[in-house]
Amino acid sequence: MRNLLNFLLKYNYWFLFIVLEVASFVLLFRFNRYQQSAFFTSANTVVGAVYEVSGGISSYFHLKSVNDDLLDRNMVLEQQITNLEKALKERQLDSMAIKSIRQVSETDYELFKAHVIKNSLNLVDNYITLDKGSSSGIRSEMGVVDGNGIVGIVYETSPSYSVVISVLNSKSNISCKIVGSDYFGYLKWEHGDSRYAYLKDLPRHAEFNLGDTVVTSGFSTVFPEGVMVGTVDDMSDSNDGLSYLLKIKLATDFGKLSDVRVIARTGQEEQKKLENKVTQE
Repeated sequence: MRNLLNFLLKYNYWFLFIVLEVASFVLLFRFNRYQQSAFFTSANTVVGAVYEVSGGISSYFHLKSVNDDLLDRNMVLEQQITNLEKALKERQLDSMAIKSIRQVSETDYELFKAHVIKNSLNLVDNYITLDKGSSSGIRSEMGVVDGNGIVGIVYETSPSYSVVISVLNSKSNISCKIVGSDYFGYLKWEHGDSRYAYLKDLPRHAEFNLGDTVVTSGFSTVFPEGVMVGTVDDMSDSNDGLSYLLKIKLATDFGKLSDVRVIARTGQEEQKKLENKVTQE
C-alpha cells in the first residue's frame, strides 16, 4: 500500500495532466459540432476497419464448411446433368419424367466425406490414404472423386483408414468416353507428368475434337456415368494402328488433393456377384 501511495505521489503531475487532457477532449467533442462530427467519422472508419478484419478472419475459418457444401453440390449437379442428357436423348421430355430422373443420383449413390492424409505423385504406382475406413461405410472398389473429377478407386480399408489406387497408378484402368459419343476407351497413366493420362482403345471411327470433355462411361460398378475426367489435349494412333491414343489433361490437380468424396453405388455388390458367377461358368 505504501509503495502505491509513493508511486501516485511521485507521478501525480502526470496523472493530473492525463485527467485534464481527457476532460478537455470530452468538452471539445461534446460542445463543438464540427469536432464532434470529425470524431464520429474517424471512429466509424476505425470500427469499420476492425469489423472488416474480423469478418475476413471469420470467413476464412468457415471456408472448409463452405467448400464441403460446394463439393457435395457439385457432385449432385454433375450427375443430374448426365441423367437429364440421357432423358433428352430418349425424348422423355415431360416434366414428371425429368423430375424423377433428377432424383437418380440421390437414390442410386451415397457419398462419404473423407480427407487425404497421404499422397504421392512421382512413383510408378501412386497410392492415396484417406482418414475414413470401413467403420464409416467405406469398402474396397468404391470410386473416389474430388470437386474437379475422378481421383481413384478404394483398394484396401481398415476400420479408420482407406488406401486408394490413384489414377496415377499403373494398375488404374477406368472406362471413359467423350461427351456426346457412345464410344469408350480405358484411361491409363504413363509414369511422368501427373497432369496427363491417356485414353486407349478408342475406335478409329469415333468422332471427337481437341478440347472435348472426357467423362466416366458408367460401364462398371465403380463410377456412375458422367463424372468429369478431363479434356482431350492431343491425339495419335495406337501401336497397332487400330485405335486412337488420346492424351487427356486431367481435371483433378493431384498435387492439391485435400477433401474427397467416396461413391457407394446401390446394388454394387449384387452386380459384382452376378458378373463373377457368369464369368466362372
